[in-house]
Amino acid sequence: MPEVLQAGLWGLLGGAALVLGALVAWFVRVPRTVIASVMAFGSGVLISAVAFDLVAEAADTGGLGPTAVGFLGGAAAYLAANALLARRGARHRKRSGGEGPEQQPSEDEQSGSGAAIAVGALLDGVPESVVLGLGLLGGGSVSAPVLAAVVISNVPEGLSSAAGMKANGRSARYVFGVWGGIAVASGLSALVGYALLGSAPPEAVAVITAVAAGAILTMVADTMIPEAFERTRTWTGLITTVGFLAAFAIERLGA
Repeated sequence: MPEVLQAGLWGLLGGAALVLGALVAWFVRVPRTVIASVMAFGSGVLISAVAFDLVAEAADTGGLGPTAVGFLGGAAAYLAANALLARRGARHRKRSGGEGPEQQPSEDEQSGSGAAIAVGALLDGVPESVVLGLGLLGGGSVSAPVLAAVVISNVPEGLSSAAGMKANGRSARYVFGVWGGIAVASGLSALVGYALLGSAPPEAVAVITAVAAGAILTMVADTMIPEAFERTRTWTGLITTVGFLAAFAIERLGA
């Protein structure tokens, strides 16, 4: 199979974890504490993958300076896009329900919030998918820790957000349309990323990897950990640490 198609399939696999989480949320009543715990674990896994795979590899290939610029640029770009979407109703897109101001708004409460939530979910997933595709450049292979991080973190993301959508009256057609579309977009992001950067110098690939890493880490801090803390409270740090350690062990065992 051509590597460009392999990249697309790996991205689709990562996105499919979101659909799996949404399916569980729609048909099974999962306690919010369990959702939050898995979210905290997934946060630790992603942080480990960013630190030991993405940023380290980018620095080794492109140097510390370009990596730092790309890393901060990715964080700033995500922050700006997330702030814009937050004003349109997507601030709490990963919330699983509940009452009070920190929940997903319904369409009646804020017109256009459904589209903003969908775009926000896409914003969260694209950097991860691009990274999966970039791993195949130069005859390489997808990093097991990065793939594990994407899958493990996407399941609770899809689960929590879909539960919040359901609680606020979104239809099954909307919910699975959003997550199915994001899964396809994730595959296309990985495929396009590979195709556009297939002949790029390693230094350019390193900077793009750093940009994606910065966006991922900002997403974890801005959306995943706050959602986890809502329910796990003082346990959040410990559960996140266990996730970090699990991903680090996968990275060491695969080295």
